[in-house]
Amino acid sequence: MAGDGPKYSVEERGSIYSLDYRLFFKGRNGYISPWHDIPLFADEAAKTYNMIVEIPRWTNAKMEIATKDPLNPIKQDEKKGLPRFVHNIFPHRGYIWNYGALPQTWEDPNHTVPETGAKGDNDPIDVVEIGSVVRKRGEVVPVKVLATLALLDEGETDWKLVAIALDDPLADKLSNTADVEKHFPGLLQATFDWFKHYKIPAGKPANEFAFNGDYKEADFAHKVIAQTHEFWKKLMAEPTPKLNTQSVLPDAVHQTTYEARIEEVQKQPALGQPANLPGDVDKWHFIKF
Repeated sequence: MAGDGPKYSVEERGSIYSLDYRLFFKGRNGYISPWHDIPLFADEAAKTYNMIVEIPRWTNAKMEIATKDPLNPIKQDEKKGLPRFVHNIFPHRGYIWNYGALPQTWEDPNHTVPETGAKGDNDPIDVVEIGSVVRKRGEVVPVKVLATLALLDEGETDWKLVAIALDDPLADKLSNTADVEKHFPGLLQATFDWFKHYKIPAGKPANEFAFNGDYKEADFAHKVIAQTHEFWKKLMAEPTPKLNTQSVLPDAVHQTTYEARIEEVQKQPALGQPANLPGDVDKWHFIKF
């Protein structure tokens, strides 16, 4: 991984669709944390960001950055002791965009967001990428942020940024929600509906939103990102954090080494065959909106 090759690569361990699955990240010098060691900005002056792809479009496995684990690999979320999958709500299959997070951000669970009246959800800020390419899990994709929804997920503020990859053919034509509606008619409404209803098949009520479910434009979204970046800096300075903040960054309070990270990865099971998918993963659920 030298010269002009890719900045980042990934290594799978365990069996996908099982609870031992982990996707580790590598930089040019060794294993890294995607949450802490990958910079937030792709280009700070242009206000473009690095997105960590956790879930490719059209897939159902609920993958996420493991904020409590060493190296913060991507793993599958757990529900009642089983790997978690989202249901298909007609007319959609799985996630309807590439879904992921921005590194070096944190929605502080001790901070009440004035605009929503709810505290942060204790995770990096979420991104839905609406471009034409189905991305791979673990890709680091430079994106332009276009808007945000303020989801209130079980009483927590859970920002959902709407973005497009910079290498998408339409990226230069999109700057705001009006542009999205022009070039992707119906997608913003479908996104709102997806987030409102996706937990209903699991027996939970429809989700709620701040701002009456209206999207906030890019300028507002940039301010939210900047604030969550400051919260991340505060987290990284905590002497006894509840989340894993080990990093190779020179000013990190909890330093680690590339050698220690090799040992950590080698503790994980080798890459195995995919686990069996749930029998109902292809079922369509019909929700009356």
